[in-house]
Amino acid sequence: MATTVETQERERVRALLGRVRSEGRAALTAPEGKIIADAYGITVPGEGLARDVDEAVALADRLGGSVVLKIVSPDILHKTDAGGVVVGVSGAQEVRAAFCSIVKNAKAYAPDARIEGVQVQQLVPPGTEVIVGAVTDPAFGKVVAFGLGGVLVEVLKDITFRLAPVTADEASSMLDSIGAAEILKGVRGAPAVDRWALAEQIRRVSDLVTDFPEIAEVDLNPVIASPDGAVAADIRILLSTEEVKPRRRYSRQEILVSMRRLMEPRSVAVIGASNEQGKIGNSVMRNLIDGGFAGEIHPVNPRADDILGRKAYKSVTDVPGEVDVAVFAIPAKFVASALQEVGRKGIPNAVLIPSGFAETGEQALQDEIVTIAEQYGVRLLGPNIYGYYSTGQDLCATFCTPYDVKGPVALTSQSGGIGMAILGFARSTKTGVSAIVGLGNKSDIDEDDLLTWFGEDPHTECIAMHLEDLKDGRAFVEAARATVPRKPVVVLKAGRTSAGARAAGSHTGALAGDDAVYDDILRQAGVIRAPGLNDMLEYARALPVLPAPKGDNVVIITGAGGSGVLLSDAIVDNGLSLMEIPPDLDTAFKAFIPPFGAAGNPIDITGGEPPSTYEATIRLGMEDPRIHALVLGYWHTIVTPPMVFAELTARVVEEFRARGIEKPVVASLAGDTEVEEACAYLFERGVVAYPYTTERPVAVLGAKYRWARAAGLLGGGR
Repeated sequence: MATTVETQERERVRALLGRVRSEGRAALTAPEGKIIADAYGITVPGEGLARDVDEAVALADRLGGSVVLKIVSPDILHKTDAGGVVVGVSGAQEVRAAFCSIVKNAKAYAPDARIEGVQVQQLVPPGTEVIVGAVTDPAFGKVVAFGLGGVLVEVLKDITFRLAPVTADEASSMLDSIGAAEILKGVRGAPAVDRWALAEQIRRVSDLVTDFPEIAEVDLNPVIASPDGAVAADIRILLSTEEVKPRRRYSRQEILVSMRRLMEPRSVAVIGASNEQGKIGNSVMRNLIDGGFAGEIHPVNPRADDILGRKAYKSVTDVPGEVDVAVFAIPAKFVASALQEVGRKGIPNAVLIPSGFAETGEQALQDEIVTIAEQYGVRLLGPNIYGYYSTGQDLCATFCTPYDVKGPVALTSQSGGIGMAILGFARSTKTGVSAIVGLGNKSDIDEDDLLTWFGEDPHTECIAMHLEDLKDGRAFVEAARATVPRKPVVVLKAGRTSAGARAAGSHTGALAGDDAVYDDILRQAGVIRAPGLNDMLEYARALPVLPAPKGDNVVIITGAGGSGVLLSDAIVDNGLSLMEIPPDLDTAFKAFIPPFGAAGNPIDITGGEPPSTYEATIRLGMEDPRIHALVLGYWHTIVTPPMVFAELTARVVEEFRARGIEKPVVASLAGDTEVEEACAYLFERGVVAYPYTTERPVAVLGAKYRWARAAGLLGGGR
């Protein structure tokens, strides 16, 4: 996005930043901040720098009214902590006293600090205090922030983030994304703030950090928002002290070409293949052969002529024909030289199973293999991974247990342990997968590469990813935005507690803990964030089963009043809307339930009802076009046993599906252990059902709704 700042003003800022950096400083003084604010149209109060008491008195007189005095020192970052701020000073006598007090306090606080003078600033009239800022996030780069400001900023931590640069509309949307959004609109008779002026402060800060990547953080706190505008009472700007090496980027087409050869290979070489049981190279070979991979399998081992009945080669360069993937099952110290041979052979993908790289402190060894790979154009998966599964190709390139249940879910994990949890869950729940991929150290291939591929893969309908970090958050967001309109993307982001927040030199930086930024930006990308591992796996399993909702009206039909109350709570917790039942529909439901039941929503048919009551009410829920989703609560009775309920429900849903009427239907089954079999039966037939829980089925429904909104299928999207 082109900025509106004139070239001359940008050059003025560039010269100022160059001078600050040449002096070895990372923090700009307040007068320097004022120069930048003026250049970018960031509204600040009238002010000036006083180098002595007489200048301070003259400045205060010229500005008129009450003023604020602040110490100006390149060595004092937190002025308030140093006793370097006095607010509400008026008259020559008060100005003189405040000036002397500030200078004295600053010298006591930091005896060696360079003191350039005292800033004399107009006192901004009262208003709503907010914070506007920008920070450099390790994953996403420049992000802008907006939230409740002033003294409450680090107490309430009511703040939202967007990728920079932001458009005017995106800046405006930030005003509605904080918990205290209603305050900005005016509460208890207070007038609303000038939203345009406030959004403009956000946009201009965004332009500033986009134009000058060397700016690490910007902090406007507080910004005083009122009906008459938005004024930044204080501006703090910090510069980066280190150069960030740009990551090599690949075009979408380059990613798709290499990922196709990785996920749909015709020929695989196993470097370090072995006849010896217990060796990783033996396990990989057995999995490839026993898994039924139809392509060529070439064992590579300089000390063997034959491995598992297949000709072995001394070097990968000896393998005849083209090879799509080289799987490494050799110690880390031998990987670099073998990778050179892979590069000379022209193999486009290397799957690095061995550990002993950056995860154990051997960063130099990992950097070496990355350099080699870039030299030859080889994409690296790993190192330090369990391998990968591509079930459409009957490919099991891993030393772990095989898995061959084909289906629509692609799963990735940064951790080997999590990968095996995925495998066990998939097997126990009969979840069909299109792929399971380990990412490990992510020396090269990472989530955005795989997301780009799975977004196009016809075998994949839902992507679920466990990640601890993102190397290139912007590339991931780009891939997610391209994928979400067609397929749900579920993410389990580890490290969401405050223990992961990094230290920073500004309010904005302190609030921009990793998780706060991840949470906002992943949501804006349309990603469904799972709170835990089991949630991620259940979302991945269930989302392809449920049809997309066509509206917001959710109806609960339950055989137990207690379940109805809990299901209603879950509806609210997951941001869903309980339908207000119109009179005609209320009458229609009442025709099927006993007098001591309850229509309305939830619709309580009571627990002693026969199968015909369940069927009639579910049928009505499917039939009425005003109802968009059904939540069923079943209570185990002998009158309507679990499998009877499951069979009738599945039959009714299938009947309407055959007529072209599809709605998401989820169910909570309470009862003896027979309900487990009933839930499995329902799941296999397109009704997402869980035993012993009212929260899980509604959480899955909520995830489906979040995706539908992000994909633009419902109102109120990203």
